[in-house]
Amino acid sequence: MENVNLNSKNINEKLISIKKPMLELNNIEVIYDFVSLAIKGVSLSVPEGSMVALLGGNGAGKSTTLKSISGLLKAERGEVTRGDILFMGQSIKQMPAQERVKLGIAHVLEGRRVFEHLTPEENLIAASVVKGSLAQMKVNIERVYSYFPRLYERRTAESGYLSGGEQQMLAIGRALMTQPKLLMLDEPSLGLAPFLVVEIFNIISRINKEEKLTVLLVEQNALAALDIVSEGYLIENGKMVMHDSSIAMKNNPDIKEFYLGGSAGRDFYKIKHYSRRKRWLT
Repeated sequence: MENVNLNSKNINEKLISIKKPMLELNNIEVIYDFVSLAIKGVSLSVPEGSMVALLGGNGAGKSTTLKSISGLLKAERGEVTRGDILFMGQSIKQMPAQERVKLGIAHVLEGRRVFEHLTPEENLIAASVVKGSLAQMKVNIERVYSYFPRLYERRTAESGYLSGGEQQMLAIGRALMTQPKLLMLDEPSLGLAPFLVVEIFNIISRINKEEKLTVLLVEQNALAALDIVSEGYLIENGKMVMHDSSIAMKNNPDIKEFYLGGSAGRDFYKIKHYSRRKRWLT
């Protein structure tokens, strides 16, 4: 009889590999301006209907990873030069960005980037031209307002006068207007007060549960992200260095030390030279 190892690592690996993957990155490499290597051999898998976090510090390669999926690299003189990107089993590596949207990939960029001179409702209408009828557009707008009642209250104001939290809600609402299968969020907590982060993350979690919408969440706020996702990846210097369940990552001593504020009160010199002590770098 085969021995079964029931250690926590094996259990975590089983928990994060049950569902069929909607998105797969297989050993991709991204280069900017033909010379600058941004990410190196990155692989990840996002199961259908799940919420997955991609964590890392500034410049780690998180945003570049998302842009390689949504097809926005070309606008920044970037290119996937190696590996493949599969969405629902189909290679999208060579597909234009607008075709990826039609397939069901929505990318909410860092910094919100709403049309400030338009009202929230006009922003939502502008996003609906991607696909769907007039009747479907009205249904989608009501759906967005049901998740974000504050947008309904501010629907006739110019979007440039919305608060940061309201603009982030609008950016997510615009993405929902495209009826996505995969929602990618780049730093949705950036610049927001803690109570707004909790509110927005709770709404994202609700959308995932009610609509079975797959979510890939890029965040520096690891603690907030790991509270709502099922699993996470950690990227550093363009390389994927960790993948585990959210529970395991929150309990990992290195994640606690360097991403969850566990270094409070420790010697700064030792923190400054943390790279020599990280288990995944030894």
